[in-house]
Amino acid sequence: MTTPFSYQTQYLQKIRQINPLVHNITNIVAANFSANGLLALGASPIMAAAIEEMESVPNLSSAVVINIGTLIGKEVDAMLLAGKTANRLGIPVVLDPVGVGATPFRHQTVEKLLSEIQFTAIRGNAGELATLANVDWHAKGVDAGEGRHSLQEIARKVATQYKTLAAISGETDVISNGLQTALLQNGTPMFPKTTASGCLLSAICGAFLAVANKESYFAALVEAFTIYTVAGELATRELRPTQHGQFAVNLLDQLGEITPETVEKLAKVAYV
Repeated sequence: MTTPFSYQTQYLQKIRQINPLVHNITNIVAANFSANGLLALGASPIMAAAIEEMESVPNLSSAVVINIGTLIGKEVDAMLLAGKTANRLGIPVVLDPVGVGATPFRHQTVEKLLSEIQFTAIRGNAGELATLANVDWHAKGVDAGEGRHSLQEIARKVATQYKTLAAISGETDVISNGLQTALLQNGTPMFPKTTASGCLLSAICGAFLAVANKESYFAALVEAFTIYTVAGELATRELRPTQHGQFAVNLLDQLGEITPETVEKLAKVAYV
């Protein structure tokens, strides 16, 4: 393992300079929070889901984020078309397989998406990525659940199997490209108690990938997680554990105010 907790940002300022347009096909629970979070960070969201727009909107965008949180059958074809269009255009595509192990419909949909779209990154909780890695895990609906397998092992397996970046959110975040793995120890217990906090992170991953080149996608994804989790820590300061609504507001504020210097001071990132 390299010396932990030594980190430099590269992409935050690029987002604020370029304002990349991030196309989100997301769920009804997360749409507003994700859009506001992207705006606060410095990116530009577009929340289009009609299949009639799935070739034109990616043409305008710098990244596509597909989130299956409140999956509706007619959306699947739109997701497929948007992802394929993004692949053709060479722009990054992020998958958030919300609750993939909860129902057969979700699992079958994600399998279809993975078979027809080359995803740049897959971000989810431990239970979701364990399902994709086909390892035993006791999921609790769309929540993470628990299992005995190493999160590093799960992330590496998903990354290798799907030729993607695999990112697991949790007490320790794990990001792997199959060869190199990053462990991130920032964050707050408020995240799992705040609806759509994971969905917003997936959208932010899209923004960071949008301003990176293919050779630096891994570094960009690590920075997306680092910025977000440090912002979460800052948003929690002076809050009582029950102030979930205030945390959500504070998080948006911190995404707008956070600086590279603050992130570099507080980041806890190590590589294995």
